[in-house]
Amino acid sequence: MTGPKKISKTDVNTDSIVPDVEKRRDDMRAVVIAPVLKAARAKPNPTAVARSDEARLEEAVGLARAIDLTIVHSAVVPVSQPKPGTLLGTGKIAEIKESLDEHDAGLVIVDHPLTPVQQRNLEKEWNAKVIDRTGLILEIFGRRASTKEGTLQVELAHLNYQRGRLVRSWTHLERQRGGAGFMGGPGETQIEADRRLLQDKIIKLERELEQVRRTRQLHRSKRKKVPHPIVALVGYTNAGKSTLFNRITGAGVLAEDMLFATLDPTLRRMKLPQGRTVILSDTVGFISDLPTHLVAAFRATLEEVLEADLILHVRDMSDPDNGAQSSDVLRILGDLGIDEKDGAERILEVWNKIDRLEPEARDALVQKSENQPNVIAVSAISGEGVDTLLGEINQRLSGVLVDRDVIVPVMQLQLLPWIYDHSIIDLREDMEDGNVRLELRLTETEAAELDRRLGIGQKAQREDWER
Repeated sequence: MTGPKKISKTDVNTDSIVPDVEKRRDDMRAVVIAPVLKAARAKPNPTAVARSDEARLEEAVGLARAIDLTIVHSAVVPVSQPKPGTLLGTGKIAEIKESLDEHDAGLVIVDHPLTPVQQRNLEKEWNAKVIDRTGLILEIFGRRASTKEGTLQVELAHLNYQRGRLVRSWTHLERQRGGAGFMGGPGETQIEADRRLLQDKIIKLERELEQVRRTRQLHRSKRKKVPHPIVALVGYTNAGKSTLFNRITGAGVLAEDMLFATLDPTLRRMKLPQGRTVILSDTVGFISDLPTHLVAAFRATLEEVLEADLILHVRDMSDPDNGAQSSDVLRILGDLGIDEKDGAERILEVWNKIDRLEPEARDALVQKSENQPNVIAVSAISGEGVDTLLGEINQRLSGVLVDRDVIVPVMQLQLLPWIYDHSIIDLREDMEDGNVRLELRLTETEAAELDRRLGIGQKAQREDWER
């Protein structure tokens, strides 16, 4: 498997990260298990929407397939009492070992965080490579990152994760003895040297990402000089954000039916049907239990969401687990600093993939969305509802439109491009004296600006006549 940029052996002794075991023949054949802790199930989070065990397993299988693994077996594994050394009990460990032998698989995906000791012990028990949820997501992100910024962010998250996997420190790895006297204490161990080298690389990457953050802030300040509203797409991974982005902007962003099909953020300038220019931002998809390493590493990217004037929360309404997915997205937005009160004004829910529903369910969902003020039902594939969505975006960003009937003097016809960019022209009449009469609709703010510009023009025209 390819993945995030690894530290070379010249930098770090990789023997101290993962113990040497004789791996099975085919580590592209994987067994996926989703441990379910009974204690956690008995005391669910009262503010969260319950996620079914089957949905968890299906998502874990989807994550594994996103890096081209062949899934030979998958199962939900109840855990009554987590074991500190292995998480699972001896019976379940034996069952999974039999499955590995039966299918000749060399990889086990555990959809649960594992401590370094648990990961090492399970690898010894199964004689196979073991990856927990965090490691799997890092592997996917490493494959998807295509820009320098994305690569830096993934590498930083990977190093922070890897730092906790430096678990072996044997005397044969000790450097030369230190201290004075005949006996002398042991010198710096290899694991300590590895830890120091990892920390040095982490500090270097953090500095580079800080430069990325400053560059993004500079770009934002430039955009503010030509103030175009920013609309950010957020949502659970595979909710259809990139497909909707392509539908609206005509961009060629990668959009496939897989988890984390795109990683690096994309910004496009687009013009709404009423003529308003906005910037649309497609961001990385969210996921439940998103590793804290990734949230921290991708903060510079996710700041685009914080700066957005309007946030489109895209939901896959064909997924029966979409309620829990929505809760995960809102929780991550809250972690970023978008609280519930602020979100009610800035967040517009987009109920996507209605084309996948049965006709009766689709009609009921569309009717339900029409009765809610912050919801638009769409199909990014067929385009159904997209025009309504664009109209809602325009109204949210522009406010209520007012009707105006204006005459643009012949001396001020240079204002026509501005008028066409900032209003909806219902009627144009070119008069015999060269003036242009317009019946138009625009926001109150733009109407005040038009009055100001016409007033300045009329004043200048009077001054010319007086001369």
